[in-house]
Amino acid sequence: MTSPDRTPESTDPIATSPTGPTPRTRARARWAVPAVAVVAVGAAFTIPAIASADSPDLPDVTAEQLLASVASAEPTPLSGTAVYTARLGLPEVSAELTGGADPLNLLSGSSTIRVWSDGSDRSRVSLLGATSEYSVVTDGTQVWTYSSGKDEVRHVSLDDQLSGMLTVLEQQQAAKASTADVPTPDELATQILDHAREDSDITVTDPVTVAGRSAYEVRIVPTTTGTLVDEVLIAVDGETSVPLSVQVFSTQDPDSPALELAFTDVSFTTPSDEALAFSAPAGATVNEKVLTLADLDPDGTLTGALTGATDGALDGGAWADQHADASGTPTLPEGVSVTGEGWATVVQRDGVDVAGLLSGDPAAVAELAGEDSPFGDSANGDLFGEFAGDGDGPGLSLDTSALYDQLTTPVDGGRVLSSALLSVLVTDDGRVLVGSVPTQTLLQTAGLA
Repeated sequence: MTSPDRTPESTDPIATSPTGPTPRTRARARWAVPAVAVVAVGAAFTIPAIASADSPDLPDVTAEQLLASVASAEPTPLSGTAVYTARLGLPEVSAELTGGADPLNLLSGSSTIRVWSDGSDRSRVSLLGATSEYSVVTDGTQVWTYSSGKDEVRHVSLDDQLSGMLTVLEQQQAAKASTADVPTPDELATQILDHAREDSDITVTDPVTVAGRSAYEVRIVPTTTGTLVDEVLIAVDGETSVPLSVQVFSTQDPDSPALELAFTDVSFTTPSDEALAFSAPAGATVNEKVLTLADLDPDGTLTGALTGATDGALDGGAWADQHADASGTPTLPEGVSVTGEGWATVVQRDGVDVAGLLSGDPAAVAELAGEDSPFGDSANGDLFGEFAGDGDGPGLSLDTSALYDQLTTPVDGGRVLSSALLSVLVTDDGRVLVGSVPTQTLLQTAGLA
């Protein structure tokens, strides 16, 4: 199958909203752009879109209507096969650092991924190699990873205190959602599109076919100058509103997607319990890690913010209030600064213990992947956790220093990682700058050019 026509004659532009985003949502939007870019390259675990250029017959929809249908769609169980392809222009990683089915292989080339989900809190995702497999299985708050090449299982769970805290906060959030002035899906879609409208042209193009299913295609073109992202194409299933494929194009090669992930076959039925359950293979090494509150909050800051002063009740709103200014706009964590706009946003983190990260020091990893970090979302936290292991060095048994040397190149004052969609600068004085911008922009921002 070939990629869909990227310049269809029929498009449906988004109408201009009479109201713009609030300061709070605008700040979140600026923060989200580099975070998405970090996930795209740093995690590199989810994105090939291989879609047919045929135009199936689907009812006309606007971009607002399509996004509203995605937002309001019920969680959908599914199983299927996806193909991931990365053309990021990164240096080739030495075979001795990977071998078999390994997440690092997703930095370049094509990989096959199998997916099973019950649409709720159980799932299995398997990266398949020629003769090996790397799987991640989730069941509620428990996570297992299994590498057949290393014949090793890692099991992460929560202790009773942390599990109880999480349950209370989830219930509290559900209670707020049932009583607060919650926007409708249409309103939520408009808010999200307002963010993109500041920095993007968004249209619905001609329908496409993905994995044999008719799908709508959304085209997002950044209007920000100086970004590496040329455009993004997202195919949304016409029946279930589940995204079926994503293609991200770079300004360095606007004719071929730099990153893509697409289902080649998909079934929207509940997988069997056998597919979702995890059982350690006989003879495999099993490493157990029980997360405690001390692991996530060593100095008690989070616990203090979440605990009411009078009755000891948990209050998630108190934590949010401490991280916003008088107008309600989220404040940046200490040591973090943001420059640029839209898709050309650059996030800088000061005081990073690079040597500790490369050695797999859990404290250094926790600081970079913590809740106050621009890299601290769930996807990146999982990625850093894989590298950090459980305190005895990198979880993937990697020579991280060798990997760092292979993926980065030296510059005056530090080292840079350059890819088609993302650039990273690590300075000798402990600063890390990340953005979907050329490396020269990062060097200028850091005062090294």
